Amino acid sequence: MNNKSQLLKGSLEGCVLQIINLKEETYGYEIAKILKDNGFTDISEGTLYPLYTRLQKNGLIKSTMKESNLGPLRKYYSLTDAGKEELSEFCESWKYLTEHVGNILGGNII
Repeated sequence: MNNKSQLLKGSLEGCVLQIINLKEETYGYEIAKILKDNGFTDISEGTLYPLYTRLQKNGLIKSTMKESNLGPLRKYYSLTDAGKEELSEFCESWKYLTEHVGNILGGNII
């Protein structure tokens, strides 16, 4: 089992939702850059664009096309109310998971 890949797959959606939440509105390349700048160097844009499509299809993000000073129109993403709720639930689940896994991996078992 490729542990890193499986763990990443489960957490990437939450990270992308949080980046969009913090930026309020952002485009795909900027999200990819933020992920890379924060240590996710293995992530390619080819991995992210299907994720954006899935998030939009599930009603968690919405997009608008806007002019860019550097060339063609850009697709900007923002969270929907459902996306904000999903992010909140992800953060609660993440906190629970990291606390309990951390306890066991740290040898703090009952």
